[in-house]
Amino acid sequence: MQVKRGLRFWLATTAGVLAALYLISRIVSFVHIFGEHAGRVVTQDEVLEAYESRQPFGRETAFVPRIVHRIFHNWRDPGNEALPEIWDENRRSCVEVNPGWESWLWTTKTSREFVEKQYPWFLSTYDDFKFPIQRIDSLRYFLLRHYGGVYMDADNGCKASLEPLRYYPAWVVDGGHGALSNDILAGEPEHPYWILMTDSLISYAWNYPLPYITISYATGQWYETEIWNKYFREKVDDRPEPVRILTDGRPGAAEPVFFTYSGGETWHNWDNRMFGWIGSNLLFFIVIVAGNVVILSMACVAIAYRLNRWLGRDQRLVKY
Repeated sequence: MQVKRGLRFWLATTAGVLAALYLISRIVSFVHIFGEHAGRVVTQDEVLEAYESRQPFGRETAFVPRIVHRIFHNWRDPGNEALPEIWDENRRSCVEVNPGWESWLWTTKTSREFVEKQYPWFLSTYDDFKFPIQRIDSLRYFLLRHYGGVYMDADNGCKASLEPLRYYPAWVVDGGHGALSNDILAGEPEHPYWILMTDSLISYAWNYPLPYITISYATGQWYETEIWNKYFREKVDDRPEPVRILTDGRPGAAEPVFFTYSGGETWHNWDNRMFGWIGSNLLFFIVIVAGNVVILSMACVAIAYRLNRWLGRDQRLVKY
């Protein structure tokens, strides 16, 4: 009987420790999203200087097609596919400084038709997303995989020609702190990064208790950052690497060369402020969570120990 009690205690303790280790590993993986990112980062000034000296990659042929993709799914008035005035101004600003470029607007209807025709294996996941913004998030990755070009959110405009940005095979924007951003992206068609981004979507398409986590980690900027780092860990060929274009909007940062921002964030939910606070107090949050994990693990062990003693006492009473 002592052996059985000891075995039960050992199993309960082991389960508690393993659960704690799993939680800690998930926390570490989560925090990694907000740490140092893989790959090379270049400022917008450096991009312009490299273009003017014709040395982005020591080549004259650009990677990125002259296409600007925008997505507008009108959730409030589904029958109206016209861009709101402020967002149409952003679109026109890019048309004006990029003559000869194509400007493509993807509506709810044309977006789904594209997925259905080009990537039918993803259509059920696309339709089943809990939040409409997840369809927009995932669609941008497929558009760049299939067509290449530059993707811009509706609230982004152009200050200058995007031509200097065409000489990088794929790029994302980096605000200089926290996760990467997916509001402006670009690349050549069928670049391995976009293939990995799109091929990984289904396995990450989980619904979490909080809307912000579901949106960010299943399709949004946390997902983008996770796959970005994964791409560099698993990269096997010697083709030119994607780069991060710095778009630091904090006070004191360099003025943007290529982009403007008019405000949007139409997808934000009630928990956005909470995660904004976490992002600003990340170290404190990690300490609190890690402390709670340790306390929870100790509590599990203590409960297992008391339960083991109680069961042993109960067995002795039955015996006598």
